[in-house]
Amino acid sequence: MQPSRPGRSSYFSRVQRFDGFTLIELMVVLALIVVLATLGLVQYKNSVTYTKESVLRKDLAMMRDAIDQYYADKGQYPADLEALVGEHYIRAVPDDPLTKSASTWQTVPAEPDPNNPTAEPGIYDLHSGATGNALDGSKYSDW
Repeated sequence: MQPSRPGRSSYFSRVQRFDGFTLIELMVVLALIVVLATLGLVQYKNSVTYTKESVLRKDLAMMRDAIDQYYADKGQYPADLEALVGEHYIRAVPDDPLTKSASTWQTVPAEPDPNNPTAEPGIYDLHSGATGNALDGSKYSDW
């Protein structure tokens, strides 16, 4: 029988084997993944809203420009937005990107013409029909 070496058996009994992750480590990793996913989702939603707001600003500028061109050519404001389409100032009335409808545009009537009081005043300006506030805090209906 061989004599056992001193300290050898006690060394192997003290060594622990790590076969996997502890529950705490898994929970920490899972919590980090949830936080990063939440931040990504918020950033995604803000970028979608920012894009819709950019399209709204572009559409408003385009239609206001068409109204101004109509007035410069005809000497009166259009009776409705479809008059801009009928006279080929725009191809179609765009959908409001926030309400997803072309019928929600809020029109502002022009002042009556003192030289021709019987004439329809027409559309002077328009705004979005969307409710709520933009990312900068302003109301969509004020744009």
